[in-house]
Amino acid sequence: MKKILLSVVILILAVVAILVYRANSVFENNQYQVSESLTPIPLNESAALDRFSKALQIPTISYDDTSRLDIAAFEAFHQHLKQSFPLVHQNTELTKFKDFSMVFHLKGQNPQLKPALFMGHMDVVPVDEQTKDQWQQPPFSGNIVDGVIWGRGAIDDKVSVLALMESLEWYLKQNNIPQRDIYFSFGHDEETGGEGAIAIAKYFAEQNIQFEFILDEGGVITDGVIPGPTHPVALVGVAEKGFVNFRLTVKGEGGHSSQPPAHTAAGVLASAIVSVENNPFEARTEFFNLMFDNIGYSMPISQRLPLANLWLLEPLVLSTLLESPTSAASVRTTTAVTMLQGSTKSNVLPTIASAVVNFRILPGDTIAGIQSHLESVIDDPRVTLSAELANEASAVSPTDNIGFKLIESSIRRLDDNVLVTPYLVVGATDSRHFQDLSKNIYRFMMVSLNPESLKQFHGLNEQIAVKDYLNAIQFYYAMLEQTASGESTVD
Repeated sequence: MKKILLSVVILILAVVAILVYRANSVFENNQYQVSESLTPIPLNESAALDRFSKALQIPTISYDDTSRLDIAAFEAFHQHLKQSFPLVHQNTELTKFKDFSMVFHLKGQNPQLKPALFMGHMDVVPVDEQTKDQWQQPPFSGNIVDGVIWGRGAIDDKVSVLALMESLEWYLKQNNIPQRDIYFSFGHDEETGGEGAIAIAKYFAEQNIQFEFILDEGGVITDGVIPGPTHPVALVGVAEKGFVNFRLTVKGEGGHSSQPPAHTAAGVLASAIVSVENNPFEARTEFFNLMFDNIGYSMPISQRLPLANLWLLEPLVLSTLLESPTSAASVRTTTAVTMLQGSTKSNVLPTIASAVVNFRILPGDTIAGIQSHLESVIDDPRVTLSAELANEASAVSPTDNIGFKLIESSIRRLDDNVLVTPYLVVGATDSRHFQDLSKNIYRFMMVSLNPESLKQFHGLNEQIAVKDYLNAIQFYYAMLEQTASGESTVD
């Protein structure tokens, strides 16, 4: 017995030793090593801030009901760009799609180089009238108070549009001669599906244009959001989840509620919904691993240890991740029952009962796979399924492409205290319509957010620090200058 106990103790100690060894050796510091910081361009900061403020004052709101589109607002926004950035308009070819989406094309000297595409969107979500009085500054004021710029669109996503235009205007002011073609694509309805972006992508496909890389909105610099690292972490999206709505429909005979069948159409539907919610999709750690492979070295050993030893502790890690809806969204295709409809009167049996289940699709899963899963777990021929508003998950872009490396180096050269890592975007961007145009699609904005300011996306008191906006201009200029030069490597 003593020999058995001793053997068990030795085995446990050996396993512990392996776990600790791996925790201290698996993760390496692969961050871009900064040898020279970016040289800031000498902007007229006051003028740049004024241009951004005026852009925020224009209510370019996207509504689900397209008849509510404020044509005058979008025309005013276009005019503001024209007046603010004359060199861009003089030296690029501007094409409009669906009336208001814009593409600027700066021609390069070397047709052998694939072009690069920088994206943003000029539309914003509406402001809830019921909470409008809770804004500390009016939502379309563009007010600049105590180093902060206020307004709907400050972070989603006029920051990208205006900062890109500022960077290109300065680039042209220096009489630079680009070697690579540069395109800017600014959608006008990203918040409601991106018909403008769809039209632009179709045009590029018809022109047989393939991009070296595409940069759209998506990730940000997070501070205190990612548990573990003490440094700010820049999340660069290398993939984004897809989405699909499945409508579950059950038909019944109807009639008076005083003589109901054993199961009404609503009851059958309810049973199907319970089956769907009780059978979630398998959780996987691949994107979690992708993110922490780059920043794991900076975490305390208590967090490094399980991450470095998924061969043994993956079930424990997954269980922990699934406890939070935020982290769960990064490791599985999510299931959300969002809409229900039955009878229109309490004493009338429903002839049709329906529900809509929204799925956010993890890359690797498919719409067809989701339907197969639903059919299996519901297992009831009375329930019919139909897919609505569907978009497959994106491919995963590589991190060894010049696009990702320029993003990483530009972030680090602006602030080498920031760690950079790839991650999965759980929302949707206009770049999802450009999958056939490049294998190298990245999603990042030079904006710093903490757990509180993250709530401002589509929420109250949207704002951006003056420093962040000016950094965004510097970031895009660094990206634009190096990309246009035709560089294929990063020093």
